[in-house]
Amino acid sequence: MQQKTCDFFVSDTDAGIRLDRFLVSQLPEYSRSEIQRFDVLLNGAPAKFSSRLHVGDKIVVTIPERETYVAAAGISNDLELNILYEDSDIIVLDKPRGVVMYPSAGNKTGTLVQNILSHTHLSTLGGDTRPGVVHRLDKDTSGVMVFAKSDAAYRGLVKTFSAHDLTRKYIAFVWGVPNWDGADITGNIARSSRNRQKMTMVKSGGKPAHTIVNVADVWPRAGVSMFRCTLMTGRTHQIRVHLSAHGFPVLCDPVYGRGSNRLASVRNPELLEFLKTHNGQMLHAEVLDFTHPVTGEKMHFKSHLPDDMSVLKAILDEIG
Repeated sequence: MQQKTCDFFVSDTDAGIRLDRFLVSQLPEYSRSEIQRFDVLLNGAPAKFSSRLHVGDKIVVTIPERETYVAAAGISNDLELNILYEDSDIIVLDKPRGVVMYPSAGNKTGTLVQNILSHTHLSTLGGDTRPGVVHRLDKDTSGVMVFAKSDAAYRGLVKTFSAHDLTRKYIAFVWGVPNWDGADITGNIARSSRNRQKMTMVKSGGKPAHTIVNVADVWPRAGVSMFRCTLMTGRTHQIRVHLSAHGFPVLCDPVYGRGSNRLASVRNPELLEFLKTHNGQMLHAEVLDFTHPVTGEKMHFKSHLPDDMSVLKAILDEIG
Protein backbone atom coordinates (compact mmCIF):
# COMPACT_ATOMS: atom_id res chain seq x y z
CA MET A 1 0.00 0.00 0.00
CA GLN A 2 1.48 3.36 -1.02
CA GLN A 3 1.48 6.13 1.55
CA LYS A 4 3.04 9.51 2.21
CA THR A 5 4.45 11.19 5.30
CA CYS A 6 4.06 14.82 6.31
CA ASP A 7 6.10 16.59 9.01
CA PHE A 8 4.88 19.68 10.87
CA PHE A 9 6.42 21.88 13.57
CA VAL A 10 4.24 23.88 15.93
CA SER A 11 4.82 27.63 15.97
CA ASP A 12 3.76 30.07 18.66
CA THR A 13 0.62 30.96 16.67
CA ASP A 14 -0.62 27.35 16.96
CA ALA A 15 0.41 26.68 20.55
CA GLY A 16 -2.44 25.63 22.80
CA ILE A 17 -4.83 24.29 20.15
CA ARG A 18 -5.87 20.64 19.88
CA LEU A 19 -3.90 18.34 17.62
CA ASP A 20 -6.93 17.44 15.49
CA ARG A 21 -7.78 21.09 14.86
CA PHE A 22 -4.18 21.79 13.89
CA LEU A 23 -4.15 18.92 11.39
CA VAL A 24 -7.47 19.99 9.86
CA SER A 25 -5.96 23.42 9.20
CA GLN A 26 -2.76 21.94 7.77
CA LEU A 27 -4.45 19.25 5.64
CA PRO A 28 -7.52 20.99 4.16
CA GLU A 29 -7.90 18.36 1.45
CA TYR A 30 -8.90 15.80 4.10
CA SER A 31 -11.95 15.73 6.34
CA ARG A 32 -11.67 15.54 10.13
CA SER A 33 -13.01 11.96 10.09
CA GLU A 34 -10.32 10.96 7.58
CA ILE A 35 -7.54 12.61 9.58
CA GLN A 36 -8.58 10.77 12.72
CA ARG A 37 -7.76 7.51 10.96
CA PHE A 38 -4.21 8.54 10.06
CA ASP A 39 -1.17 7.36 12.01
CA VAL A 40 0.12 10.42 13.91
CA LEU A 41 3.23 10.76 16.05
CA LEU A 42 3.70 13.69 18.42
CA ASN A 43 7.36 14.12 19.36
CA GLY A 44 8.01 10.52 18.33
CA ALA A 45 5.16 8.91 20.30
CA PRO A 46 1.63 7.86 19.22
CA ALA A 47 -0.58 10.91 19.62
CA LYS A 48 -4.02 11.58 21.02
CA PHE A 49 -6.01 13.96 18.87
CA SER A 50 -7.20 15.78 21.98
CA SER A 51 -3.62 16.69 22.93
CA ARG A 52 -2.84 20.39 23.30
CA LEU A 53 0.17 21.53 21.28
CA HIS A 54 3.26 23.39 22.46
CA VAL A 55 5.78 25.51 20.59
CA GLY A 56 8.36 23.31 18.90
CA ASP A 57 6.32 20.10 18.95
CA LYS A 58 7.07 17.85 15.98
CA ILE A 59 4.13 16.07 14.34
CA VAL A 60 4.59 13.27 11.83
CA VAL A 61 1.50 12.16 9.91
CA THR A 62 1.42 9.00 7.79
CA ILE A 63 -1.30 9.25 5.15
CA PRO A 64 -2.38 6.07 3.31
CA GLU A 65 -3.05 6.30 -0.39
CA ARG A 66 -6.54 7.73 -0.72
CA GLU A 67 -7.77 4.90 -2.93
CA THR A 68 -7.61 2.61 0.10
CA TYR A 69 -10.58 4.46 1.55
CA VAL A 70 -12.61 3.84 -1.58
CA ALA A 71 -11.68 0.17 -1.41
CA ALA A 72 -12.87 0.05 2.20
CA ALA A 73 -16.44 0.47 1.00
CA GLY A 74 -16.07 -2.54 -1.28
CA ILE A 75 -17.39 -2.88 -4.82
CA SER A 76 -20.60 -4.47 -6.08
CA ASN A 77 -21.77 -4.98 -9.63
CA ASP A 78 -25.36 -6.17 -9.28
CA LEU A 79 -27.22 -3.05 -10.42
CA GLU A 80 -27.62 -1.54 -13.86
CA LEU A 81 -26.95 2.10 -13.06
CA ASN A 82 -29.31 4.63 -14.64
CA ILE A 83 -26.84 7.49 -15.11
CA LEU A 84 -28.44 10.84 -15.95
CA TYR A 85 -25.19 12.85 -16.12
CA GLU A 86 -21.50 12.39 -15.43
CA ASP A 87 -18.30 14.42 -15.69
CA SER A 88 -14.97 14.41 -13.87
CA ASP A 89 -16.50 16.01 -10.75
CA ILE A 90 -20.02 14.64 -10.25
CA ILE A 91 -22.27 11.77 -11.21
CA VAL A 92 -26.08 12.08 -11.21
CA LEU A 93 -28.22 8.97 -11.36
CA ASP A 94 -31.70 7.60 -10.84
CA LYS A 95 -31.78 5.48 -7.68
CA PRO A 96 -34.08 2.44 -7.80
CA ARG A 97 -36.40 1.59 -4.94
CA GLY A 98 -35.21 -1.09 -2.54
CA VAL A 99 -31.51 -0.24 -2.72
CA VAL A 100 -29.56 0.84 0.36
CA MET A 101 -27.36 3.90 -0.04
CA TYR A 102 -24.09 2.67 1.49
CA PRO A 103 -22.71 -0.22 3.56
CA SER A 104 -23.91 -0.57 7.14
CA ALA A 105 -24.17 -3.27 9.78
CA GLY A 106 -27.10 -4.99 8.13
CA ASN A 107 -26.16 -4.26 4.51
CA LYS A 108 -22.59 -5.18 3.68
CA THR A 109 -22.92 -5.52 -0.08
CA GLY A 110 -25.12 -4.51 -3.00
CA THR A 111 -25.43 -0.87 -1.95
CA LEU A 112 -25.71 2.04 -4.36
CA VAL A 113 -22.29 3.44 -3.46
CA GLN A 114 -20.62 0.07 -4.03
CA ASN A 115 -22.25 -0.23 -7.43
CA ILE A 116 -21.13 3.26 -8.40
CA LEU A 117 -17.58 2.33 -7.38
CA SER A 118 -17.68 -0.53 -9.88
CA HIS A 119 -18.26 2.14 -12.55
CA THR A 120 -16.13 5.08 -11.39
CA HIS A 121 -14.31 6.60 -8.42
CA LEU A 122 -15.89 8.81 -5.76
CA SER A 123 -14.46 11.48 -3.49
CA THR A 124 -13.13 9.91 -0.31
CA LEU A 125 -14.08 12.95 1.78
CA GLY A 126 -17.27 11.16 2.78
CA GLY A 127 -15.24 8.55 4.67
CA ASP A 128 -14.69 4.82 4.35
CA THR A 129 -18.22 3.69 3.60
CA ARG A 130 -19.79 6.89 2.29
CA PRO A 131 -17.42 8.18 -0.40
CA GLY A 132 -18.98 10.94 -2.48
CA VAL A 133 -22.22 10.97 -0.49
CA VAL A 134 -23.60 14.49 0.09
CA HIS A 135 -27.29 13.61 0.58
CA ARG A 136 -29.31 10.45 0.91
CA LEU A 137 -32.57 8.77 0.01
CA ASP A 138 -34.20 6.09 2.14
CA LYS A 139 -33.82 2.51 0.93
CA ASP A 140 -37.37 2.41 -0.43
CA THR A 141 -37.41 5.91 -1.91
CA SER A 142 -36.47 6.15 -5.58
CA GLY A 143 -35.27 9.05 -7.68
CA VAL A 144 -32.56 11.44 -8.75
CA MET A 145 -29.35 11.80 -6.73
CA VAL A 146 -25.94 13.44 -7.12
CA PHE A 147 -22.62 12.08 -5.87
CA ALA A 148 -19.24 13.82 -5.75
CA LYS A 149 -16.35 12.34 -7.71
CA SER A 150 -13.79 15.03 -6.90
CA ASP A 151 -12.93 16.55 -3.54
CA ALA A 152 -13.71 20.04 -4.84
CA ALA A 153 -17.18 18.87 -5.88
CA TYR A 154 -17.73 17.22 -2.50
CA ARG A 155 -16.94 20.41 -0.60
CA GLY A 156 -19.09 22.50 -2.92
CA LEU A 157 -22.08 20.16 -2.77
CA VAL A 158 -21.90 19.93 1.02
CA LYS A 159 -22.15 23.72 1.17
CA THR A 160 -25.02 23.72 -1.32
CA PHE A 161 -27.06 21.18 0.64
CA SER A 162 -26.23 22.78 3.99
CA ALA A 163 -27.44 26.16 2.72
CA HIS A 164 -30.46 24.54 0.97
CA ASP A 165 -29.37 26.43 -2.15
CA LEU A 166 -31.04 23.95 -4.51
CA THR A 167 -34.44 22.61 -5.53
CA ARG A 168 -35.68 19.15 -4.55
CA LYS A 169 -39.16 18.03 -5.57
CA TYR A 170 -40.75 14.68 -4.73
CA ILE A 171 -43.86 12.84 -5.90
CA ALA A 172 -45.87 11.13 -3.15
CA PHE A 173 -49.01 9.01 -3.43
CA VAL A 174 -50.91 9.47 -0.17
CA TRP A 175 -54.03 8.38 1.63
CA GLY A 176 -56.70 11.05 1.71
CA VAL A 177 -58.18 13.74 -0.53
CA PRO A 178 -57.54 17.30 0.70
CA ASN A 179 -59.90 20.25 0.37
CA TRP A 180 -56.96 22.50 -0.57
CA ASP A 181 -54.63 22.82 -3.57
CA GLY A 182 -51.46 23.55 -1.66
CA ALA A 183 -50.04 23.84 1.82
CA ASP A 184 -46.94 24.88 3.72
CA ILE A 185 -46.08 22.34 6.38
CA THR A 186 -43.67 23.42 9.10
CA GLY A 187 -42.80 21.68 12.31
CA ASN A 188 -39.68 20.54 14.09
CA ILE A 189 -38.63 16.93 13.64
CA ALA A 190 -36.74 14.81 16.17
CA ARG A 191 -36.02 11.15 16.75
CA SER A 192 -38.87 9.40 18.52
CA SER A 193 -38.28 8.63 22.19
CA ARG A 194 -40.43 5.50 21.85
CA ASN A 195 -38.83 4.08 18.72
CA ARG A 196 -35.30 5.20 17.83
CA GLN A 197 -35.82 4.05 14.24
CA LYS A 198 -38.60 6.61 13.74
CA MET A 199 -38.74 10.38 13.51
CA THR A 200 -41.59 12.47 14.84
CA MET A 201 -42.86 16.05 14.92
CA VAL A 202 -42.20 17.79 18.25
CA LYS A 203 -43.44 21.02 19.82
CA SER A 204 -40.03 21.82 21.29
CA GLY A 205 -36.51 20.73 20.44
CA GLY A 206 -35.63 18.84 17.29
CA LYS A 207 -34.69 20.55 14.04
CA PRO A 208 -36.85 22.95 12.01
CA ALA A 209 -38.42 21.39 8.92
CA HIS A 210 -40.40 22.94 6.07
CA THR A 211 -42.20 21.16 3.23
CA ILE A 212 -44.25 22.84 0.51
CA VAL A 213 -47.04 20.59 -0.76
CA ASN A 214 -49.02 20.97 -3.99
CA VAL A 215 -51.83 18.65 -5.07
CA ALA A 216 -50.97 17.09 -8.45
CA ASP A 217 -53.94 14.71 -8.78
CA VAL A 218 -56.77 13.19 -6.76
CA TRP A 219 -58.83 10.00 -7.01
CA PRO A 220 -61.82 10.57 -4.71
CA ARG A 221 -63.34 7.11 -5.21
CA ALA A 222 -60.11 5.49 -4.11
CA GLY A 223 -59.48 8.04 -1.36
CA VAL A 224 -55.97 8.65 -2.70
CA SER A 225 -54.08 11.75 -3.87
CA MET A 226 -50.80 12.50 -5.59
CA PHE A 227 -48.75 15.32 -4.04
CA ARG A 228 -45.72 17.15 -5.35
CA CYS A 229 -43.59 18.03 -2.33
CA THR A 230 -40.77 20.58 -2.34
CA LEU A 231 -38.16 20.24 0.40
CA MET A 232 -37.14 23.55 1.92
CA THR A 233 -35.08 21.69 4.52
CA GLY A 234 -33.63 18.20 4.44
CA ARG A 235 -34.46 16.33 7.64
CA THR A 236 -34.50 12.56 8.01
CA HIS A 237 -37.86 11.13 6.77
CA GLN A 238 -39.11 14.72 6.48
CA ILE A 239 -41.83 14.26 3.84
CA ARG A 240 -43.08 11.00 5.33
CA VAL A 241 -43.28 12.49 8.83
CA HIS A 242 -44.87 15.78 7.77
CA LEU A 243 -47.51 14.19 5.56
CA SER A 244 -48.40 11.49 8.08
CA ALA A 245 -48.68 14.01 10.92
CA HIS A 246 -51.14 16.05 8.84
CA GLY A 247 -53.35 13.09 7.97
CA PHE A 248 -51.97 12.18 4.53
CA PRO A 249 -49.59 9.23 5.08
CA VAL A 250 -47.66 7.93 2.09
CA LEU A 251 -49.04 4.73 0.57
CA CYS A 252 -47.16 1.51 1.35
CA ASP A 253 -45.06 3.24 4.03
CA PRO A 254 -44.48 0.54 6.67
CA VAL A 255 -43.27 3.03 9.28
CA TYR A 256 -45.54 6.07 8.99
CA GLY A 257 -48.25 4.89 6.60
CA ARG A 258 -50.83 3.47 9.01
CA GLY A 259 -51.89 1.29 6.07
CA SER A 260 -53.69 -1.39 8.05
CA ASN A 261 -56.24 1.20 9.17
CA ARG A 262 -56.93 2.22 5.57
CA LEU A 263 -57.00 -1.06 3.68
CA ALA A 264 -60.45 -1.96 4.99
CA SER A 265 -61.91 0.92 3.00
CA VAL A 266 -60.39 -0.21 -0.34
CA ARG A 267 -63.04 -1.81 -2.55
CA ASN A 268 -61.13 -2.17 -5.81
CA PRO A 269 -59.48 -5.63 -5.86
CA GLU A 270 -56.60 -4.55 -8.11
CA LEU A 271 -55.71 -1.61 -5.89
CA LEU A 272 -56.07 -3.74 -2.77
CA GLU A 273 -53.73 -6.38 -4.19
CA PHE A 274 -51.14 -3.73 -5.08
CA LEU A 275 -51.23 -2.15 -1.62
CA LYS A 276 -51.05 -5.50 0.18
CA THR A 277 -48.17 -6.92 -1.82
CA HIS A 278 -46.01 -3.90 -2.65
CA ASN A 279 -42.87 -3.19 -0.65
CA GLY A 280 -41.67 0.37 -0.29
CA GLN A 281 -43.34 3.72 0.24
CA MET A 282 -44.74 5.45 -2.85
CA LEU A 283 -42.27 8.33 -2.69
CA HIS A 284 -40.04 9.40 -5.56
CA ALA A 285 -37.40 12.14 -5.85
CA GLU A 286 -38.54 13.68 -9.12
CA VAL A 287 -36.51 16.91 -9.56
CA LEU A 288 -33.04 17.99 -8.49
CA ASP A 289 -31.78 21.44 -9.50
CA PHE A 290 -28.44 22.81 -8.30
CA THR A 291 -25.41 24.78 -9.38
CA HIS A 292 -22.48 22.66 -10.51
CA PRO A 293 -20.00 22.86 -7.62
CA VAL A 294 -16.97 23.29 -9.91
CA THR A 295 -18.11 24.85 -13.19
CA GLY A 296 -20.92 27.02 -11.79
CA GLU A 297 -23.32 25.75 -14.45
CA LYS A 298 -27.01 25.56 -13.58
CA MET A 299 -28.01 21.90 -13.56
CA HIS A 300 -31.56 20.50 -13.90
CA PHE A 301 -32.52 16.85 -13.63
CA LYS A 302 -35.93 15.21 -13.70
CA SER A 303 -36.66 11.55 -13.10
CA HIS A 304 -39.80 9.96 -14.51
CA LEU A 305 -42.08 7.90 -12.29
CA PRO A 306 -40.65 4.43 -11.66
CA ASP A 307 -42.54 1.44 -13.02
CA ASP A 308 -44.30 0.57 -9.77
CA MET A 309 -45.67 4.08 -9.28
CA SER A 310 -46.75 4.18 -12.93
CA VAL A 311 -48.66 0.94 -12.37
CA LEU A 312 -50.29 2.42 -9.27
CA LYS A 313 -51.29 5.56 -11.17
CA ALA A 314 -52.83 3.46 -13.96
CA ILE A 315 -54.91 1.53 -11.42
CA LEU A 316 -56.07 4.77 -9.81
CA ASP A 317 -56.93 6.32 -13.17
CA GLU A 318 -59.21 3.38 -13.90
CA ILE A 319 -60.97 3.79 -10.57
CA GLY A 320 -61.33 7.56 -10.99
